[in-house]
Amino acid sequence: MAEAFPIAMIGPFGLSPKGTMRRRALPLGQALAERGYPVSVWMPPWHTPSEAGRTWQEGGVAVHYVPVRPSRPPLIYPLATWRLVRGALSKRPRVIHCFKPKAYAGWAEWLIWHLRRLGGPKVRLVVDEDDWEGPGGWNTLEPYPLWLQKTFAWQERWGLRHADAITVASRTLQTLVWALGVPPRRVHYIPNGVWPTPLGDGRRIRDLYGLGEAPVILLYTRFFEYDAARAIEVLARIRQEVLGARLLVVGEALVAAEGERFRRLAQQAGLANGLIEAGWVALEDLPDYFAAADVAIFPFDDTLVNRAKCSGKLADLLAAGVPVVADAVGQNAEYIRHGETGLLVPSGDIEAMAQAALALLRDRPWARALGERAAQRMLAEYHWGALVERLLEAYEIA
Repeated sequence: MAEAFPIAMIGPFGLSPKGTMRRRALPLGQALAERGYPVSVWMPPWHTPSEAGRTWQEGGVAVHYVPVRPSRPPLIYPLATWRLVRGALSKRPRVIHCFKPKAYAGWAEWLIWHLRRLGGPKVRLVVDEDDWEGPGGWNTLEPYPLWLQKTFAWQERWGLRHADAITVASRTLQTLVWALGVPPRRVHYIPNGVWPTPLGDGRRIRDLYGLGEAPVILLYTRFFEYDAARAIEVLARIRQEVLGARLLVVGEALVAAEGERFRRLAQQAGLANGLIEAGWVALEDLPDYFAAADVAIFPFDDTLVNRAKCSGKLADLLAAGVPVVADAVGQNAEYIRHGETGLLVPSGDIEAMAQAALALLRDRPWARALGERAAQRMLAEYHWGALVERLLEAYEIA
């Protein structure tokens, strides 16, 4: 193995509520730490400012939250950026990996790049792209003001073109980065991975919600990936043939209005008694909810945002052995081998999704076999400990 030298990671926000750092940066850092590399992660706890200044260890990774509330508000952006860069450089890393070329992480990359030009730190500068942020991407989903949309779009283009290497979470992102003129040798495909999933106690969840032996369809979601009406229509089609079927919804809507609309549509369709809303569930409790499900549905509209995504939620479902019916969009078709580790249906085809879910509910041994093969494949091909080999190639230290 190569010399285990320090590696620093910089994020645009903290470990929660958004998922990039918790679900992507941290596990990559932990996989590196298992190889003996000292890894530190530096983030501004923008959404949880009371945690500013906190430092702790998580899975062998040193996690640092920098202060984000200066006495003079206009200074927040340059000061927080400087604190991120100063903290990362204090560990004398050979590699600095910025997660997302936007916001604080994007400015940190920009500052480090210019410091290097002035004869500063001799570090390898790597950028991670796990979503498309610019036109057609998250700029169209988040209610950013126009000036911020333009800033993020510029940061994304500049950051991807000036990094020594780019790690991307999906094949679509790989193509988009190539289209910016970045040489293919600098672009490294690293999809989201999984750790082994603990065996869940499905009976606990069934008892908690009074589900008994009812057929349970799981919807693990934040609703922004598709029109909520589609999930209600799928449930309606299923309950026409399986009257006692229940839809167990795990997760909260990214936009509160979407969650409210989902409930309203269920009421209007007379399906409120078929709906169980668990809301936001702690990571350690997810295996129990997965184990309570007979099948999961994973609707995904065919949009640029979805094609560019690599869903950690879908990866978790498959790793837990849940039989999944998913729309065949983007990385979903990389994770699932149709008929072998799950079922894929055309995006937006309500009848196809309902009939596929019904087929799994009617043939439980087949459903279990699909789930078991899915779990085996995820651990064999998408285990974080294996994916870290691709990361070391991006760092040029394999």
